[in-house]
Amino acid sequence: MMNWLWLVIAGLFEVGFATCLGKAKETSGVLATWWLLGFLACLTISMYLLYKVTLSIPIGTAYAVWTGIGAVGTVLVGIFLFKEPVDFWRIFFIVTLIASIVGLKVVSH
Repeated sequence: MMNWLWLVIAGLFEVGFATCLGKAKETSGVLATWWLLGFLACLTISMYLLYKVTLSIPIGTAYAVWTGIGAVGTVLVGIFLFKEPVDFWRIFFIVTLIASIVGLKVVSH
């Protein structure tokens, strides 16, 4: 069970590196450098945690859950932080992605 928690945390760090990348794109100079350093830190932590959980969770399941958490989280950050558009189909597919992530957890041993 603890490995699933680490997998969720790895997915949240994936959201972190995508967010830092988006913020770096919006800034310049020293501030952009700080965002890029945040990107590298989040990327490193996320990849390390993903590696660790794949020692006990099948790689296909772990990777799908990790990318799913990252995708859902990044879309939500895009909507709330970067003012990206919200429409029915975007929300519909986010919900189906969440259902798929939960489904993978339920059927994994």
